[in-house]
Amino acid sequence: MELSPYYEKKVDCLHCKRSFKSLKVRKNAIRIASTDSDFRPTYVDTSVNGLFYNVFVCEHCGYSFTEDFTPYFAPGVLQQLNEQVCARWIPHHFNGERSTHQAIQSYKLAFLCGSIKKEKHIILAGLLLRLAWLYRDLQNKPQEQRFLRMARQHYSDSYSNSDYEKMQMSEMRVLYMVAELSFRLGDIEQATRYFSRIIERQSIGGDAKIVDLAKERWEKVREIRERQRAQQHV
Repeated sequence: MELSPYYEKKVDCLHCKRSFKSLKVRKNAIRIASTDSDFRPTYVDTSVNGLFYNVFVCEHCGYSFTEDFTPYFAPGVLQQLNEQVCARWIPHHFNGERSTHQAIQSYKLAFLCGSIKKEKHIILAGLLLRLAWLYRDLQNKPQEQRFLRMARQHYSDSYSNSDYEKMQMSEMRVLYMVAELSFRLGDIEQATRYFSRIIERQSIGGDAKIVDLAKERWEKVREIRERQRAQQHV
């Protein structure tokens, strides 16, 4: 009998403290075939998408979160969550295989809860980036661009206040995300500035892979800028 790529995980809701079950994907069931320049993975087995199961959605109260959310709730946050999420929640579960649309719903719920709870910008940026990826899968360009723009703002805010520290995210990678998302949004000026920062800092060490990626993307930016200048002189 073939082992299922999924397993059930018992989760305790950080908000209402009740337990629920959530499907997770076994690590050995996921093999990445390729990766986009903003790190979106394409899986060898397209029927199993690990991105679909990052968010835990409490079937009892609707509070949605990832393993990166802190268990701490600042004063007043519980009441806000009760009013804006729980009071409007119709109990239903997300346990089971998720469709792309269910995955999108789970990330939107997590972003709402994370925003109310004031989770770190780096965490919110990751949720928004994954929403953009899911819309890319659906070939919905307007929604992909919408969430890339929101993700870029949170990555920029994260860089400004350094809340990415202790989150397994290097400064260089945050800079790269701002640059890459700017490039994808057609903001060539911003992309130029941030790719340049990465290349300028390579001498002080850091993530060599990110530096190499930045150099590759910088070449594309340079080509676009040269074409733009040529068109201006026609």
